[in-house]
Amino acid sequence: MTAALAPDLAGTLDSNITVVPPQVFRQLSPVLPATGVIAIAQRPQTSLPEVFNNPAPAPLVLLENPRSHGNLGAVVRVAAAVGAAGVIATGEHDPWHPSALVGAAGLHFALPVAWAEQWGKEWAGSAERGGRPLVAIDPAGAPLQPGLIPERAALAFGSEREGLSRELRAAADCCLAIPMQPGVSSLNLATAVAVALYAWRLARP
Repeated sequence: MTAALAPDLAGTLDSNITVVPPQVFRQLSPVLPATGVIAIAQRPQTSLPEVFNNPAPAPLVLLENPRSHGNLGAVVRVAAAVGAAGVIATGEHDPWHPSALVGAAGLHFALPVAWAEQWGKEWAGSAERGGRPLVAIDPAGAPLQPGLIPERAALAFGSEREGLSRELRAAADCCLAIPMQPGVSSLNLATAVAVALYAWRLARP
C-alpha cells in the first residue's frame, strides 16, 4: 500500500509508526479520524512576502475573507493538485484550522499556505506582491478563457455571498469572470478556484 500511495515513504514509514492507547490518541487529535491513524507535523512558519515572492511561474490563490474552514481546505487541495505557487487567506478563518486540514487531506504541506487577518493596502502595488499581477475573479470581469491569466498572477477570490471588496477590485490589474448560465449567481469557492486554475493550466505547454 505504501509503495502505491506514497512511494517516497517506502522503507521508512514503518519505523515512524507508534501505536498509542485510545485515551492518548484522543488527546493528540482534535478531530478523531475514522481510520484510527493521525500524522503529527510542525506547522511551517510561512510569511506573506515568502508566498508573494515565490519565483514559480504558477499563479497563487488569494482568498478574501472566506467563510468556511471546509472550503479553505478544499481550495488548498485544488491548488496543490494544479501546482499553484501558494494560498493566502485573509479574514478570521485560519487556513491551518483542523477542519481546513481535514478538507485539504493534509496537502497544506505540499505548497506554501499563509494567513493575514485582513486585506492590506500595502499589497496594492505590484512590487509589494513580488511583481505578481493581481487578477480579480469577479462577475463584472471579462469572460475567463485559457491564456488570459498572466504568468505569476495572484488570483483573488471573494466569498460566495459578498464577493470581493471594493478595495481589492480597485487594486486589481485586471478582472475576469467565470461564465455561468443565466440565473446562477455564484459558485462554491473551491469550485471557482478550480475553474480558474485549470483555465490557466490548459494554456500551459
